[in-house]
Amino acid sequence: MAQDYYQTLGIPKTASQAEIQKAYRKLARKFHPDMNPDDRTAKDKFKKIQEAYDVLNDPQKREMYDRYGSAFESVGGGAGPRWGGAHGGPEGFQEVDFSQIFGQGGGAGGFEDILRQFAGGPRTGRRPSPRTRGADIEHELHVPFNSSITGGQAQLSVRRADGKIETISVKIPAGIEDGKKIRLRGQGEPSPSGGTPGDLLITVRVAEHPHFRRRGGDLEMAVPVTLAEAALGAKIDVPTPQGEISLKIPPGTSSGKRLRLKGLGVPSEKGGHGDLYAEIQIVIPDSLDEESLELVRQFDKRRSLQPRAGLQW
Repeated sequence: MAQDYYQTLGIPKTASQAEIQKAYRKLARKFHPDMNPDDRTAKDKFKKIQEAYDVLNDPQKREMYDRYGSAFESVGGGAGPRWGGAHGGPEGFQEVDFSQIFGQGGGAGGFEDILRQFAGGPRTGRRPSPRTRGADIEHELHVPFNSSITGGQAQLSVRRADGKIETISVKIPAGIEDGKKIRLRGQGEPSPSGGTPGDLLITVRVAEHPHFRRRGGDLEMAVPVTLAEAALGAKIDVPTPQGEISLKIPPGTSSGKRLRLKGLGVPSEKGGHGDLYAEIQIVIPDSLDEESLELVRQFDKRRSLQPRAGLQW
């Protein structure tokens, strides 16, 4: 029984070209011999899938197949003529000048096209089928928080339709946000008809940082300080995307105060950087000896505060 190409790919006869390509990629991955070394039938199944795809993915071949069925190759509309004549037509036939039969005015019309089909030649008045573009590949790339801010390089592995694994180097743009896409043109699936290959579309997923947070173009971080540093003022070293800097803590700084470090935030595509905000957090020891506690009591008596005076519902 002749092979039903639509049934082989598991698609209806009304399937679009995109649906044909999608079905082929799915089945090719499933039955590729390299992916099924222990299945002796995989090679034959893959061969039938490839044969069905070669016909249905070509608009002209598909039209002939829909019209004549599995016998379409015998009328010159298949994957390639099976005739061996000297002029590309059936054996015993010479090339014919159709204008001599129907006149110079081209009155042959559709009949000339039919004769050219049976002679193995192209149809007149019809453009050749366009070369289809290869399919795009979707991929996710997880990058560290630091790399999303400063940029860098990453490696990812892509499985091709033939089952082979390809390692691709990706440049991470400085300042890229979580969920943004990177397009690598021409790195997708090759075209089945010799056209332009598809693209590789990479969705970037940024990991969280234990100390830094991003707010648009700005960065935020919590900076722990001692009671003495907050009360007396100090200069402390803090890390930033541009390297370690010295941060000045003004005397009398309370917990929650935000100090702005201009230009030390996220780089912008238009140039420049956002800001870095350091939020001060005063750290008190978990336990104090009696002498230290007495000093705190004396300090509180000398400078009585009402920190919750304005707190209300």
